[in-house]
Amino acid sequence: MSVQTLAPEEKSRQQIMREQRQRDIRRFFHTMFSRRIVIIGAVGTAFFLLIALFAPLIAPYDPNAVDILNKFAPMSAEHLLGTDIYGRDLFSRLVYGTRVSILTGVIATLMAAIIGCLLGMVASFYGGTVDKLLIAACDTFMAIPGTALAMALLSLLGGGMLNMAVILCITTIPGMLRMMRASSLSVMSTDYILAAKLSGENKLKIMIKHVLPNSISPIIVMATQSVGTSIMMESGLSFLGIGIKIPTASWGSIINEARPYLMTSPLYVLAPCICLALLIISLNLLGDGIRDAMDPSLRGA
Repeated sequence: MSVQTLAPEEKSRQQIMREQRQRDIRRFFHTMFSRRIVIIGAVGTAFFLLIALFAPLIAPYDPNAVDILNKFAPMSAEHLLGTDIYGRDLFSRLVYGTRVSILTGVIATLMAAIIGCLLGMVASFYGGTVDKLLIAACDTFMAIPGTALAMALLSLLGGGMLNMAVILCITTIPGMLRMMRASSLSVMSTDYILAAKLSGENKLKIMIKHVLPNSISPIIVMATQSVGTSIMMESGLSFLGIGIKIPTASWGSIINEARPYLMTSPLYVLAPCICLALLIISLNLLGDGIRDAMDPSLRGA
């Protein structure tokens, strides 16, 4: 009899929790897209993501197919943006360059977020010597300019998309670690964390189950903006000729190749520059919207 009376109450509690989660999700997206500028950023980001995802279907030519006899061809129905110094279709190279840039930025940021979150939680959870060593390592890396550190690591590891992602990850980890440490320190002092410790709950379980969900919000915002920073750094290093190696299509390498022809073929330079600027602006606007949704008190800031 008691089971029958408790079951409806339990079902009611579960339903209330489900409805509360649904309201939280609706409130999140309503706050996130309350400004038109954020919607523009989201649409721009989705546009470039779709281009990267469906690059083989969108690009009319192989981005590395050389046709010397057709170099610097003007815009036409056959070549929408013309061809480059080697006769390669510029539109196709821009499309595949979108995939390279986004993949590099996302992989680097994702790895940095995972490692930074883990180390940040370890630093705040254990404190003492472990905390001091990790913060000292962060301060050492952050004292070196990111571009200089990336160039030094590139000279050791070499270029290529995977190596570039790993290098950008290394330069991003210190900021992620410090952010996660600061966020999780406030969570560590709460009553339910102290209760979990006193009850003898596994330390790793406490960090993953209790600390991580309650301190991840600043990392999500930071990661969204770090993708744009990583893409910009990758393009800058590729522009210097030490990032993504030719003939792989990358916006930075395309700009580097086109630099001597700025006056004679301005579209050769401007097209990748415009794509790079639009993607980074879109990512930053989307990051602002996520920040507003995570902390509505900052709305419109």
